[in-house]
Amino acid sequence: MKSGNAILSSYGTTIFEVMSRLSEEHGAINLGQGFPDERGPADVLDAAADALLNGWNQYPSMMGTPDLRQALAAHAQRFYGLDVDWKTETMVTSGATEALTACLLGLINPGDEVVLFQPMYDSYLPIVRLAGGVPRFVSLKAPDWSFSRADLEAAFSPRTKLVLINDPLNPAAKVFDRAELELIAEFVQRHDALAVCDEVYEHLVFDGRRHIPLMTLPGMRDRCLKIGSAGKTFSLTGWKVGYVTAAPHLLQPVAKAHQFLTFTTPPNLQAAVAYGLGKDAGYFTALAAGLQAKRDRLSAGLRSAGFDVLPGSGTYFVVADIAGVAAGVGFDGDDQAFCRWLVAEAKVAAIPVSAFFVENAPKTCVRFCFSKKDEVIDTAIDRLRKRFVTNQ
Repeated sequence: MKSGNAILSSYGTTIFEVMSRLSEEHGAINLGQGFPDERGPADVLDAAADALLNGWNQYPSMMGTPDLRQALAAHAQRFYGLDVDWKTETMVTSGATEALTACLLGLINPGDEVVLFQPMYDSYLPIVRLAGGVPRFVSLKAPDWSFSRADLEAAFSPRTKLVLINDPLNPAAKVFDRAELELIAEFVQRHDALAVCDEVYEHLVFDGRRHIPLMTLPGMRDRCLKIGSAGKTFSLTGWKVGYVTAAPHLLQPVAKAHQFLTFTTPPNLQAAVAYGLGKDAGYFTALAAGLQAKRDRLSAGLRSAGFDVLPGSGTYFVVADIAGVAAGVGFDGDDQAFCRWLVAEAKVAAIPVSAFFVENAPKTCVRFCFSKKDEVIDTAIDRLRKRFVTNQ
């Protein structure tokens, strides 16, 4: 019998599914998968329900409903000072992963080189390869997940078509600073390349920092495609509403790919997201403050259990170095083996950071998700302390 697609068949079950299954098997607290366990803002839910019952439930425009696209343009102006034409520069997708897929399939020709920063979200590489792109990697270095000019010199070439950047970065919880973004912008412009910017965590930035879209830097407005996610902004990850903002000449080929993927997105959810993007500043400030408090709660708990917590200024995640706690209990395996051991021994699930690398992966870093109820975080910490502190 003939086999399936050779590219996709080469990938096994994702580490998220593996760890979730193990979590269920062992009755563990799952701090591996990155989604909140709250209901989300009640007024946004009400807006979706009202639009479902009283609004239009047939096909909306392929590009998205006018109210959501207008809200996206207003959001770009309000938060970043960007002047966006909603009719020609915005598009709604069925989740940010679909937006990413449409961008990469719409822009990459076979043989084009694509610069990827690792650790990277697990869907990036398969999509690049499906599009015929040739990946070139920049390996970020713990503990601050830094990179150098020399790293970019080694990755960029005359064949570079685009760079894919996730900022804030899952899984490393890194928020790129202006100097780093300026360096990336320099290389993009020098090589006449494009930038696909996965900015789904744009409102989940902590410690008084502000997200800086690469699109706002000089010379980058017509080279960047900015991807956002209602799921992250409104803690409603199951809704799968994403969006792309880009100059018309970039958005047009992406829209052509989008029409053959999901084509359109539920109109009641689009109506609710349009409403949500117009919420007052207090909502967005409280969202970041609440998640920062959860980050601090989990980080303090992990340190009390002996973990070395790495710096992190955004997303749903913290990364911890396991070298110390592993040595303390006589464990000498890598991060993947540690996570399998941890879910069985401590009944807490985490994700090995090496799963987000293709090469040059650190072997002692694991990712924990803190977008959970306080009692869930506290119970997980109690279990870790019992295993690593009480048993010592």
